[in-house]
Amino acid sequence: MMRTMKLLFVSSLFLLLSATLVAQTKPWVVPANFKSMKNPIATSDVSIKAGQALYVKTCAACHGKTGIGDGPKAKSLKTTVGDFSKAVSQNQTDGEHFYKTKTGRGDMPKYEGKMSDEDIWNIVNYVRTLKK
Repeated sequence: MMRTMKLLFVSSLFLLLSATLVAQTKPWVVPANFKSMKNPIATSDVSIKAGQALYVKTCAACHGKTGIGDGPKAKSLKTTVGDFSKAVSQNQTDGEHFYKTKTGRGDMPKYEGKMSDEDIWNIVNYVRTLKK
């Protein structure tokens, strides 16, 4: 009886952890109109500098100073923090980055209404500089 209960407990725990991992890796679907959206802010030193200042203020706590997902808050989050230096992030369109920053999801806050579209685009331009 005790062995059966232990087995049931371990099995339940395994299923719960598996479901949690699946939920964390669920693809972030970006609408087509955002995927194809072009960044209206030209990449320039001014834009990158503005984006960097905003990134440090609003993103670095989770994504880290260099964008690898090692910010001080990252370990306390339920979901994995994106690594902006990797190809999986750098291969996304500017529109995809804009959409994710504007709308948020789960632990990723929504910046719509908290930050202008221009500011978000400047952050996108800065994030492009974090590639390896």
